[in-house]
This record gives sequence, structure tokens and C-alpha cells, in this order.
Amino acid sequence: MRGVRISRTNLTRGALAALSGLLSGYAALAVAELASAAVRPEAGPITAVGGAAIDRTPAPVKDWAIRNFGESDKLVLQLGILATLAALGLVLGLVALRYRRIGAAGVLGFGVVGAAAAISRPDSTGVADGMPSLVGAVVGAVLLYVLIGRLTARRHAPEQGRESGWDRRGFLIAATAAAAASTGAGALGRTLNGRRGQSAVASRAGVLLPEPASPAAAIPSGAQLRVAGVSSFTTPSKTFYRVDTALVVPKVDATTWRLRIHGKGVRRPLTVTFQDLLERELIERDITLTCVSNEVGGPYVGNARWIGVRLADLLREAGVKPPSRGGPADQLVARSVDGMTLGTPVEDVMDGRDAMLAVGMNGEPLSFVHGFPVRMLVPGLYGYVSACKWIEDIELTTFDDYDPYWVKRKWAKKAPIKTQSRIDTPKPFARPKAGTVMVAGVAWAQHRGIEKVEIRVDDGPWRPADLAAQHTVDTWRQWSFPWKATPGGHTLTVRATDRTGEVQTEKRTGTIPDGASGWHSVVVTVD
Repeated sequence: MRGVRISRTNLTRGALAALSGLLSGYAALAVAELASAAVRPEAGPITAVGGAAIDRTPAPVKDWAIRNFGESDKLVLQLGILATLAALGLVLGLVALRYRRIGAAGVLGFGVVGAAAAISRPDSTGVADGMPSLVGAVVGAVLLYVLIGRLTARRHAPEQGRESGWDRRGFLIAATAAAAASTGAGALGRTLNGRRGQSAVASRAGVLLPEPASPAAAIPSGAQLRVAGVSSFTTPSKTFYRVDTALVVPKVDATTWRLRIHGKGVRRPLTVTFQDLLERELIERDITLTCVSNEVGGPYVGNARWIGVRLADLLREAGVKPPSRGGPADQLVARSVDGMTLGTPVEDVMDGRDAMLAVGMNGEPLSFVHGFPVRMLVPGLYGYVSACKWIEDIELTTFDDYDPYWVKRKWAKKAPIKTQSRIDTPKPFARPKAGTVMVAGVAWAQHRGIEKVEIRVDDGPWRPADLAAQHTVDTWRQWSFPWKATPGGHTLTVRATDRTGEVQTEKRTGTIPDGASGWHSVVVTVD
């Protein structure tokens, strides 16, 4: 019976040691969250390690994450980091039960990793970014050392004249106090970090967008089809796709925001404020954006009404000339406040298209997730080479001299949007009734426009679809086809032709290195 009692005691101590490791990790993260309020929210260990993981993840893996988790990819990453830390905490707790100092040192080691990740981030402000992870790790290590001490200490029982088991009361008091204090520290840290963005929120609330000097043309009444299931011609801001690497959405105060334009071929370097932009001649345009991570038939494309300043006007004011006119710079590198860099051909920005520094979207100031206070747009180019959010710096350079963030990760240096089309309705594996079934969707070839869309049923001939009214060459175009559906299984396929005469290719490729290609198909069963 005594052997069974000892075995049960050891099991209990082992379970509590693992719990001690878990609690120590929780305390470390909570204290680090509080400490990050003294530095900046992005210096927190979860954000820093997550950002470093994103930076070092191979492009195919990132693409897989976007494809499978969509806009929840960052949440999945953060939950994965937390799960990993929890597992490591459990292990370190068990190790500490036998090797107390080694277990505590392990917690400190993870703090060093977090600090290194924070300092190595592109947007790091210096060694101070490593402080939250280190402070949290020290607290976590000390807590683990103390808790394990309560589990290994021998308690003297005077009434029995001998030493009895470990200090249960001391352990429970220490563990409960640590859990409560950690929860309070974490909550306070989140509150303080949330307040750091209040000035940015207030600055956005105070923005009144001026009337554009060059308003967008009215959208033709026939641009939006009256077909159930087809995408809205104008994508609401709240449902507009978001693909970026920011684990913490930057909240930039528009009153302190500055944009610097400098570099090769810049004869008059510029620094402009948000108010400067609002006081300039604004243009308003409907432009469809597409993410290079959009698979054939994917959701990462949307159309919105943007208002902003022509980027070419600012570049000319700075004395910049495109390469076709003898300018020495062929690449414009846009930098975001979070350290992201995007490279855009100078020639494309200055060839007359409506490239802009946007300050508004669908009649309102940009939302924080879409780049407030200012983002860049260049019609006809995938977002990773043109649509810099939270922009703060523009440097003129060359493609030979500098590789931006995504190019370093094996994506193409130049990426014009490919001619694509998508079936919105019927959905894959739908079961429509026999008779006339309306097949409809969207097609896009920004800065070229859509000339024709065709539908094929099974292996039959290509048949022309009915096109909705074309708004501009920079917006997508809706289409529909009244299909005389017969019972059985069928495959519906779509392809588009742009206004240059280029037919959407059948060749299926992935998104890497310069965007997906191929025909979109859906399989349905007609009842």
C-alpha cells in the first residue's frame, strides 16, 4: 500500500510540475504583454516570434496557409505558437522537477529567442524591442523555480516527529497568486497597448475627405447584373479581402504621419503630411485590386472606389523621370511602417494610369486594416508589387540594386495582373433543377479591360456569355450565360479574352512566382 501511495504522490507531483511549467509560460507572456506597453505592441513575444516565423516561412508554405486558412491565417499562426509554447512549458516543468535550474534556464532561453526575433524584425526600433520578452522570461523562470521548490521541499510534521510530503499549501498559494497576478498583468498590458492607438483612432474620426477635383465616372446601370449569387460590382469595405503579414494592424496617427520621397534621380526630395495630401488635387477612381495569392477562381479580388493623389504628380514634383525619358531609376520601393517593402516599376507608375496614394475607400477614410492613413495603388499590377499599406517612405532605385520583401522570397520582380475569370454561380457541387440555369460571374484584366467571356459545358463548344456594361478598363466586368441544363453531372468552364486580344490561358499554374493561371471550372449535378 505504501508503494501505491508513493506512486500516486509522484504522479501528483509530476502533474503539478507540468502545471508549474504551463503557469510559468503564462506568466512570462502576460508580463511581456505588460512590458510591451512601455515599448510598443509589436515588441510582444507572440507578435515578434510570429512575424519572424512569417519572414522565414518558404513562399509555398505561406501560399498554402493563405489558400487553406484565408484571412484567418494569422490567427492560426498565433494559436499554433501558443500551443507550442504550452507544450514546451509542460516539458520544462517536468524537467525542472528533477533539474530545477535547467528548467528555469529553459524558460530564460525562450525569452532570448523572443528578444532576438523582436530585434531582427524589419520594423524593429532597436534593442528595446527585445526587452518585453526578456522581462517576461525572467519572471517566468523565477516563478518556475519557486513553484518547483514548493514541490520538492520536505515539510516537517511535529505531531508525527518526522518529515512528511511536499508543501501542498505553499504550492497552492504560490500558484494561485501567480495565476491571478499574471492575468492582471496581461489585462493591464492589453489595456495600455489599446490606448496607444487611441490617437490614431481619433485622427481617423476627424478626417473629412474633400470633394475630388476629378470625380469617378458614374457606374453604368448595366454594370451590376441582377443575378442571384454574382459578386457585387462594388465590394463593401468590410468584406474587401485582406492579405498581408501584419500580426498587429498598425494604427498610425494621421496628424503625425509623414511620407518621404527620395533616392536615385530625385532632384527635389519631398516630405509630405496627411494634410498636404488632402489639400492637393484629388482624384476618385473605381479600381479592382487582385492579390497574387489568388488561386484560379479564388476570393482575393475586389473592386472599390478609391480617392487619393496621383503618385506621378508627386514624383514629377520631386524631379523624377521615368526610364523612357532618361530617368536613372526603374524601381520605386515603397516602405510600410511595419517594415514591409514593395517594388514597383517607375514606368508603370508614370505612364498615365491612375496610380495613386489613396486616402479614402468607398466614400470613407481608409480603415486601419486597409492602410489608414495612406496606401498606394497601381492599376494593373498585383498587390505585392503595388499596393503598399501604411506607407511612409518611397525610395527611387533600380531592380538590379534592391530586392524587396517578396522578391527575396522568390516571387517575380514584375507582376502585371493576368487575364482571369471566375464562376460565382452556380457554386461547386450545386444541384440546380433542369431547365434554364443562369451561370454568372466576373472577369478581370486590369488596365486592359475585358472584351469577351465564353462558357463551355462539359466538352462542348465555347459559347459567348452576355457581358455586363464595362465601367473602365481598371475594373472587373460581370457576365452571365443562360444555360439550358439537362439532368446529370456537368462541368462548367469559363475563359475570358482581354481587349488586347489575349485569351486566358488553359495552362494551370500555381500562384508562385507571378500569379495563378488556368480556366475556372465548377462541377454541378442537375436534378
